[in-house]
Amino acid sequence: MPQRIRIRFPLAAITLPLALLAASSLAVAQTDVEVKKGEPVVAAQRVFSAGHSFHVFVPRILNDLARSADIKDHIFVGLSAIGGSRVIQHWNVPEENNKAKKALRTGDVDVLTLSPIHLPDEGIENFVKLATDHNPNVRVTIQEFWLPFDIYDTTFKQRPKKVDHNAPTGEELRRLHAPYFKSMDDHVRKLNRQYGKEAVSVVPAGQAVIALREKIIAGQAAGLKQQNDLFADAIGHARPPLQALVAYCHFAVIYKRSPIGLPIPAVLEKANNPQWDAELNRQLQELAWDAVTQHPLSGVKSTATNKQPE
Repeated sequence: MPQRIRIRFPLAAITLPLALLAASSLAVAQTDVEVKKGEPVVAAQRVFSAGHSFHVFVPRILNDLARSADIKDHIFVGLSAIGGSRVIQHWNVPEENNKAKKALRTGDVDVLTLSPIHLPDEGIENFVKLATDHNPNVRVTIQEFWLPFDIYDTTFKQRPKKVDHNAPTGEELRRLHAPYFKSMDDHVRKLNRQYGKEAVSVVPAGQAVIALREKIIAGQAAGLKQQNDLFADAIGHARPPLQALVAYCHFAVIYKRSPIGLPIPAVLEKANNPQWDAELNRQLQELAWDAVTQHPLSGVKSTATNKQPE
């Protein structure tokens, strides 16, 4: 995405001090074990994120969700935020300022979350290699997002004069997103074959967004009357309900457990919109869990052991 796109974070790469890791050395030492396929993740995770404005709000909300789920010592290692970025731009940050590389080289990162736009993007494979070289049990997640401007443009150069987020039907949205989802899925499968394990997984945020938009179209979404209620602008920057939905998807993939039953997160509570209530929160949780458990590359299946106590 071009730099002119607005984001809510500085365009330079930013991060929390890595000293957080030392402060919780006892707790994080317990996470240096392989996450068992399909089983809920019990140990608190150390998470580094790199992405653009459709992703950079996730770490803050994820921290809140982890606290609500009583996941003690969840650690937000750092964030590389670059407006309108491909993953390669985070890779190409000068070495002396590249917090993502520095964090990964310590081996003290359990999960690296990435948010590519379109392929090719050699930054994805570069980060997967660096991360696995220093922690063989690291997990890399790829956020599949909702298409900017509601158009499929692999060049990301088209700027429609008018965007009506209320216009597309669910069928049109699914057809529009299909080639994008397929390209990302195919790339993740290729990387996993290359590494001989499920090193990379998909966070199906875009799929969850489409499902929510379908509920809105059907008049079944609590507190949301039109699709445009999800977006702050034409490109599709996320308003609080959409931010919460995306964060729930990440929580489900990272901890392999359902977010259903967690209390209303601060991102909704502090929005001071009485319509964004417990009913909407529950719907967002259910949609996120459905999207994650139905995606073959999320690494998560719905079982009796990964439900939240309610």
